[in-house]
Amino acid sequence: MISVIIPTLNAERKLPRCFDSLIAAAVRGVVREVIVADRGSSDDTLLIADGAGARIEHAGKSQSACLQAGATAARGDWLLFLYPETALEPGWETEAESFMSQEMPERPRAGIFRFALEDFGGEARRAEAKAALRGFILALPYGDQGLLIPRRFYNKLGGYRALARMEDADMVRRIGRRRLVHLRARAVNLSRPHESAFRGACLSLLHALRVPTRVVAKL
Repeated sequence: MISVIIPTLNAERKLPRCFDSLIAAAVRGVVREVIVADRGSSDDTLLIADGAGARIEHAGKSQSACLQAGATAARGDWLLFLYPETALEPGWETEAESFMSQEMPERPRAGIFRFALEDFGGEARRAEAKAALRGFILALPYGDQGLLIPRRFYNKLGGYRALARMEDADMVRRIGRRRLVHLRARAVNLSRPHESAFRGACLSLLHALRVPTRVVAKL
């Protein structure tokens, strides 16, 4: 049913946690396969992926190349793009099944998960609130919220494009606000520095003004 696509580069410390969150869905048959699209890892990323039973695709040197390669190799009717630092919370597959069962080919939609951090401090909660606000007002989620999309819809949109650090925003823009569903299940991420508040605000404003993504990517 779902092909999970994980782009990697030296992700040996992140992958086990991500894989663990997929086990229940694989047992239930919701996840058909896991594809690790790697762009040249020099650590034990590929050994861990192979040990977990994931398919390995050797992609180009960019994030978008990994996403494209994984989607091309996928065999499922649905694609789930997931970053290695992201673990979906227990029970996510139940909501995903419900979402997929309501698919209407004439009105395709994609789903994103609710952004969360594994930290317990106030800064983490503020980051989550900012992500929720950004998603609600600007329809601009983070890439590490995951993306669940029908393969037919993905192909119709033309897939991910080679853009410097902006492939997620570009894809979301082409999906469109009305076709993007905010799922309740959380995508819990390892803490890592995000873009500065100033840069993030600028990118969000440019996105809202519908400045071409290829222009924003050069900033």
